[in-house]
Amino acid sequence: MTEGALPTVVEEHWRRLTAEQVSGERRLRVAPLPVDTVNGPLAIGIDYEGHRHLLVPIKSRQQVRRGMDGPVLRLRRRPLEDAESYRVYADLGCLLPAYQELFTRLCSDVLAETGQMPGNPLRALYRVLDRWKALFESKGVLLGPDELAGLFGELQVLNRLLEQDPGAYRLWLGPRGNRHDFVGADGAIEVKASTAEEGRRPRIHGLDQLESPSEGALQLVWLRLRRATSSGVGLVELVDHALDLCDDESALLSLLADVGYRPGDTELYQPLRFETTEERWYRVDADFPKLTEQQLVEAGLPVDALNVEYTIDLSGEQPTPLGEGDVIEAVHRLLAGQRT
Repeated sequence: MTEGALPTVVEEHWRRLTAEQVSGERRLRVAPLPVDTVNGPLAIGIDYEGHRHLLVPIKSRQQVRRGMDGPVLRLRRRPLEDAESYRVYADLGCLLPAYQELFTRLCSDVLAETGQMPGNPLRALYRVLDRWKALFESKGVLLGPDELAGLFGELQVLNRLLEQDPGAYRLWLGPRGNRHDFVGADGAIEVKASTAEEGRRPRIHGLDQLESPSEGALQLVWLRLRRATSSGVGLVELVDHALDLCDDESALLSLLADVGYRPGDTELYQPLRFETTEERWYRVDADFPKLTEQQLVEAGLPVDALNVEYTIDLSGEQPTPLGEGDVIEAVHRLLAGQRT
């Protein structure tokens, strides 16, 4: 069985279990999963309250790690007995229905890891939990004001793409160090957001940031943001909306972690809200103000400078921003290769 099929298999087993009511408060309805270990197969269960459980078989004398006790996940040692057998499990339960889809992804990772090391299923469980903990846990350094504004701007564009294609998060390459924030088979998008009240002066990082991709055109999106209190849109709201729209929450969470945003810091970011007071899309063509390595080479100037940063001024009437029809066309072109 491929890793890609595991979430579907797990979800189907849970769907069957929820079709019947659990008979008692201390009972589970259990179904074995198609991943075997030296201690028997992994299993899933549904309890009386409808909470989902992943059951990893362990040896009768093994203990489980302490410290994971809600509010979302709970891990404990759990013996189960039926008419034919008695077996001890490491029971990982999901206590909040809102996280069930993400829990399915976590369980699928445990199944895949256990398939690689069936001789030690508890270690496989811990390995996956530690990876996810590293993803969700705050590293103690919060995003600064400019970084938050930049993330807000990129999420606005990302959600526009996701509304048309739930797999469009794959085009968000900025978090992985690409010179452009979004890259498709036929074009790219660079996003610049600012909280400055006057002017349009984005900071450009590097001689290649405004170089068009080898295929297609480059668009620059300029967003003016204003910090808000009750009005506007929350950063956490934008993140949640993106997670709702995309077809792979764990992949998007990984990209957010690369940016420095982790769900463990959600409460700290909850009050942060922005109003978008201006949004302009520009086509970065020959007439667009920029400085690139190609221009310097064509001018006969040696390119020996490193870590070049400069500011461009878009405050005047030129260059002219794109109309909404051209913006829609640019988005469609960017997504075209993604859909093939």
